Amino acid sequence: NRGFELLPAVHHHVMAVAAESLHRGWNPATGRYVAVPEADRAWLQARFNEVRTRYALPVIAIDYLPAEALDEARALAHQMLAEGVIPWIAEPALTSAGTGAMEALPRRVLVLYDAAEASAVNYTNAHRYIEMPLNYLGYVADYLTPDDPLPDRLDPRTYAGIVTWMTGGIAQGARLQHWLQRQIAAGVKLAVFDDFGFDPGRGGAARLGLALGPSPRAPLALTARDPIIGFEMQPHPRAGSLPPLRVTDPAGVALAEVTDATGARFHPAAILPWGGYLLDAFAISELPGVEGQSRWGADPFAFLQRALRLPPRPVPDPASASGRRLLLAHIDGDGFPSLGEFPGSPLAAQVLLDDVLKRYRFPHAMSVIEAEISPQGLYPALAARLEGIARQMFALAHVEIASHTYSHPFKWRKVFDARDDDRATDYHLDIPGYTPTPEREILGSIDYIRSRLAPAGKPVRLLLWSGNAAPDADTLALIAEHGLLDMNGGATIASRRRPTVAAVSPIGVHQGPYFQPYAPVMNENVYTNDWTGPFYGFRDVIDTFEMTGSPRRLKPVNIYYHTYSASKVAALKALHAVYDWALAQPLHPVFPTEYIAMATNFDTLTLARALDDPDTLHIRHADALRSLRLPPDLPPVALADSTGLAGTAPGPDGAFATLAARRAALRFGPTPTAAPAFVSANAALDAWQRDARTTRFALRGHVPLRFTLSHPATCHLSAGKRRLRATQHDGLRHDYRLDATHADLVLRCPG
Repeated sequence: NRGFELLPAVHHHVMAVAAESLHRGWNPATGRYVAVPEADRAWLQARFNEVRTRYALPVIAIDYLPAEALDEARALAHQMLAEGVIPWIAEPALTSAGTGAMEALPRRVLVLYDAAEASAVNYTNAHRYIEMPLNYLGYVADYLTPDDPLPDRLDPRTYAGIVTWMTGGIAQGARLQHWLQRQIAAGVKLAVFDDFGFDPGRGGAARLGLALGPSPRAPLALTARDPIIGFEMQPHPRAGSLPPLRVTDPAGVALAEVTDATGARFHPAAILPWGGYLLDAFAISELPGVEGQSRWGADPFAFLQRALRLPPRPVPDPASASGRRLLLAHIDGDGFPSLGEFPGSPLAAQVLLDDVLKRYRFPHAMSVIEAEISPQGLYPALAARLEGIARQMFALAHVEIASHTYSHPFKWRKVFDARDDDRATDYHLDIPGYTPTPEREILGSIDYIRSRLAPAGKPVRLLLWSGNAAPDADTLALIAEHGLLDMNGGATIASRRRPTVAAVSPIGVHQGPYFQPYAPVMNENVYTNDWTGPFYGFRDVIDTFEMTGSPRRLKPVNIYYHTYSASKVAALKALHAVYDWALAQPLHPVFPTEYIAMATNFDTLTLARALDDPDTLHIRHADALRSLRLPPDLPPVALADSTGLAGTAPGPDGAFATLAARRAALRFGPTPTAAPAFVSANAALDAWQRDARTTRFALRGHVPLRFTLSHPATCHLSAGKRRLRATQHDGLRHDYRLDATHADLVLRCPG
């Protein structure tokens, strides 16, 4: 720290110069924040001026303020910028994001759930029901339970708020109540679902702007409601489970009013200055007499926005790329040795190869279960034929290779817990003498595929989880340590039979520091009632595609099934119907590993604003995910004043912006001009460079190119020496097509 006397000798190796305590410092001896004496500040400012003038190097000041002094830190950062210094203000432990010239927008929400509710976070109501709406709004969920060590204070530069989902009173209720009160006092917004998890008491209710009355007496009637109530069904309040709360804060808004037999009024849903709550049936209700069917009593998207005061802003969207909804297909290897119910009883794998994979030549991931097809597996007499079919599949250019494990564990956490138990084979295929280990299931099966089935040089790096697809953190660590990718799990099955967003899963699940991307849509096993029939049931996945595409684009189109779907006439016909529907849509086909990269990048992409330019949104770390959804209530983006932005495409729930680089700056302002712009494509936009008259760009896809540009009719497009003509146009919109899957293109417009 300091050491300015070294600069004459080393300045040509230096990118910037940083020093502590220009205005505010930290005294470790007294444990106190201190103002820097004027003489010390003047000396450091003189040194900074010398660095800037003599060496033309930027200077950085690291000052110290308590984390809760955010407004003071921002004001100090503004002052430093005016002084020509790059600011960074943090607490002395350097554990927060700090405040600098660029401030990241919070993209995380802390979600608290009751650990007694389920054995793993995958099965909790918070994860099943509320994380997907948070994802849709652009937020990542971090999970804790009231039993865990809770942070003293949430950094508002990281966290947009807190969500709790308790199913009743909990053992740590008093601790949770006191902790939440401290967070509310610090200005953190809170959204409560189902139950507070504690009895607030009259004093606690009063602090929340509520009054606690006598228990409601049946019958109850819903006598007033906000438009967000009754989202998927009208709530039916129950006297025994309805907390007797009433909004008293004049700034509060009751979202629902229930009147009991005595005429007493209660408010089971409300927005208050500290956040809001949806209690009991006003959150999720099970349909009477229909097991496993839930419906939302209130709009979770609108409620979260109102309770947490979430401002409209661009949302990273892993369901889209290049202005189009994604299309991916992946196949679990189950049933590879099954005989098809067709003349000659062909192997289902052969039918799949000939009638599906060779017909539909867009990106797929195909997997096998080693114990089903290897010579040392369950069907050694068929192994030569089965391996031969697998080799043909894996040789196809539009097929990437995946493992579906060695023995197909059905219950991932139990298979290893039960390996010394006589019931161990309840959890995986019955292979004599085999004791399951994660290493053998994952690494061993991938080594088998690499050595015996994969073409030379073709990568094998994808694992498709089997069974319940719910591995623990240690198993996910094995994936990460060996540079592998993984997918499966989730339960997205919304359809006309289940018309609810409660049946749409989040992007994936976090287990400790590891992330498991879910399959965007469930497979045919669910649509055929666990493969008991009707075997044409997978046609209903088209409902799922439509319901998760509009009015909100929640998921890609994901054709996900097992090899055994090629064993029955009805199932195969259903597959063709699904493929034909997908190919008739304007989609963007990608390999599952490409989607996994986008889904994983959702967590790490950063949105930020510069302190001196709040009208510009900066995007960083858009490594694989280059699509942003722009909600309708945002002002239009000014393409000419933005950088790293190629253009936007209209969508069901806003415009979809396509970024041309991993760093971009979007400026919002007046109506966009008629400058040339990218609209959409069925391929990745690999480059986009625009000057006054010429725009150069590249498309890299997997199928013949179809793309749309916005430009005046006087412009002309060429690929190499070939001039292209639009297949159709409407005003500025021009549609193009090429037989090639890759192209370098130039758009020239007269001045």
